[in-house]
This record gives sequence, C-alpha cells and structure tokens, in this order.
Amino acid sequence: MSSEIIKKEDTKITLKIVVEAAKFEEATNMAYNKMKSRFNIPGFRKGKAPKKIIETNYGVEVFYEEAINICFPEAYEAALVEHNIDPVDQPHIDIVEEIAKGKDVVFTADVEVMPEFTVENYKGIEVEKKEYNVQEEDVQKELDALVENSARMVSVEGRPVKDGDMVIIDFKGMVDDVQFPGGTAEKQTLTIGSGHFIPGFEEQLIGVNPGDEVNVNVTFPEEYHSEDLAGKNALFHVKLHEIKEKELPNVDDEFAKDVSDFDTLEELKTDIKNKLVETAKNKEVQELESSVVNAVSSKVELTIPNAVIEKQIDQMIRDFEYSLKLQGLDLQTYFQITGAKEEDLKVQMRDEAENKVKNDLVLEKISKIENVEVTEEEFNAELEKIAGQYKQEVETLKSRLREQDINYIKENLTLKKTVDFLVENAKVI
Repeated sequence: MSSEIIKKEDTKITLKIVVEAAKFEEATNMAYNKMKSRFNIPGFRKGKAPKKIIETNYGVEVFYEEAINICFPEAYEAALVEHNIDPVDQPHIDIVEEIAKGKDVVFTADVEVMPEFTVENYKGIEVEKKEYNVQEEDVQKELDALVENSARMVSVEGRPVKDGDMVIIDFKGMVDDVQFPGGTAEKQTLTIGSGHFIPGFEEQLIGVNPGDEVNVNVTFPEEYHSEDLAGKNALFHVKLHEIKEKELPNVDDEFAKDVSDFDTLEELKTDIKNKLVETAKNKEVQELESSVVNAVSSKVELTIPNAVIEKQIDQMIRDFEYSLKLQGLDLQTYFQITGAKEEDLKVQMRDEAENKVKNDLVLEKISKIENVEVTEEEFNAELEKIAGQYKQEVETLKSRLREQDINYIKENLTLKKTVDFLVENAKVI
C-alpha cells in the first residue's frame, strides 16, 4: 500500500491511496469467507460454493464492497501515520478508477484537519477591568426574594379578581365551535399577570368573582407553536373556583431564624452582602479572563473546520439538556413551550461555539509555546475538588477515572493555567 498528498488547502487535505492488486485480492478472499453463507448455489450446500462459482453466478464484483471495507481502513490509517495527519472527522472516500481483477485499487480521501496558524504578541494585551460594587439595594433585593419565597397563598373572600392574584379555574376552549386538544382543564392554577396563558386571557378574569362563569375571547399568536391554532380566534368558557393572594411574613429576627441559620435579621443581611460581594468578585475575574482571551484570539486569523464547530454545538446542546433536567424539563418540552426547533437552537449557538473552539485552539497553541504544564500537585488538588463536588473519596474517584478522563482534566487545567498566564501578562486598566 502507498499514499501521497495530492491537494492541500486551508483545513482540507486530499490523499491518494493505492492498494496493490495482490492485497485487494487477499481482501476479496476474506470477504468471500465472511459472506459465502449468504449464497444459495444449486448443487452446493449453503456456504460451500467455491468463490469462482459465486462470482460466475453473481458477478465478479460481488465481493468488492466488502473487500473495500476490509482493506481501506488499514490503508487509510497507514496514510495518516505516514503523513502525520490528525483528522477531525470521517473522510470522504472516492474510488478513482473502476475496480478490475489484477489491477491496483486507487482511492482518494478528503480529510478535514485542524488549521495551521501562528499566535504572536499575546503578552501585554490591554483590557479594561469592570468592577461590580454591591449596593444596599442589591442586598434588599435578595432579602425581598427570600420574603417572596416564604410567602403563603391564602384564600380571599368578598372581592373579585385583581392583578397578581392566583386563581383556580376550569376552562374549555373552542375554535370554530370545536374543542381543540390541550384546551380543556379542571382546577387549573393561574397567576394573573404572569403571561403564562394566551395574550388577553388573564386580563379578562380581572373583576370576576368566585363561582362566576364567563366567556373569554382571545386570538392565538401568529407564531404559536401549534400550527393548527396559530392566528385563530378562540372562545374559552371559564369557571372561577377560588382566589388566592400572597401573605408575606414579617421581616424580623424570627423571619431570619426561619429562613437561615442566623439568629438576627442583621446577621442575615450581612451574610447576603458577603455572598453578593464574593459573586461580584468572581464575575469580575471571569469577565477579565474572557476579555483577555478574546482580545488575544481576535488577533489570530484562523479557519475552523465545520465538523469541529458542529461537535462543539452538539456538546453545548447536551449541556443545555442537562441544565433543563435539573429544572425538571427535557428538550422536547422546551421546544413545545418555546415553539423552537433543534435547528433553531443550533443556529443560536453557532457563533458561541465557533468562538469557544477558536479560543481553545489559541490557548492550546500558547500553552505549547510557553511550555505550560500541569504538576502532579495541581492535578491532585483538582481531583480533590471534583471529589468534593460529587461527595466521593478521592481514591474512589481515581479508581473510576479512564485514561481519557485523566487527559480531559489535565487539558482543562492546562488551558486554565494558560489563561492565568495571559491575565498576569496583560495590561489591565
């Protein structure tokens, strides 16, 4: 087997790969042994017909496809090693000439690879550092959220619905005098003003008293996720069972004891402020790091293979799906609620994915230039951190790590150290 590079531009390389006739004949013999039990030839027991007999009955090319599947991977891998090529995706394969007995088989393989690029002048990058100062109103906002979360919903009597109330209703929806799927419910909870129902629905319940039955007329949005209902007028027959409103707790020392481990309201406020300050400092650091990396990356001309961007988008979708699961949702439910499709999500994520891939490639290049390495102590410290997050013993975690897991952790640590190096060498104003 032999190979040569016949074309190279940007991130694409075209290889010419030759499999000698004798090697291909050997592959057809292997294909025959693998496939012979599939053929029924009169006069022979199944799987016992000689290769030449099968070729006579079914054509000489009957074993070629399987022979290609047998011999090409080895030839392709040998070509990658010979030319020191690290592909980022599966190759596109073409057979140059018609296959014939006694002739070499010639392939071309179009291979996508990471681009070659240089990174210069990455020290002394000038960036502006944003500062986030915690104000008293920020503390009050957090405290108000705690109060809201501690509120009770209590039944209200003697008055009609007003904005902000929670109501319990039955409803039956009709379009053109016909009930539609999903348009009927009993004892449904709805907060007036939340915007969870079709525009105009909630407002028409203001002023209604418990026990009343009313008709609510609405129009579905043109962009509604159900095409059968989009833009159509609907009539909902609604019965109001109950009105509830929030009852907020008194904000005092007793409240602090109920919602925290502190004995006084002042201690709770101090803790809230300390956490906000820590969050603000972390945000400052993260934004500074992003500013430095983006500033360095923006100076680099780099064409990224589409396959690499697509893989990053797939990873981002998996991460997004995981975050939805933590909220008790899944992707399909998200798409139903938003009316979006997976392709829409991919389009939204594309710029971010491309930027992340580029930044990572630039950081990897700088780490090699600067000989950034992860020490054993740093690696072990990271393992202790991970073990703590998953509430495991470090030794238990170590025993479960695969080689690719170890490499992944070390690669991330190397990138983090490289970011630290760039920030240390930046001009922060």
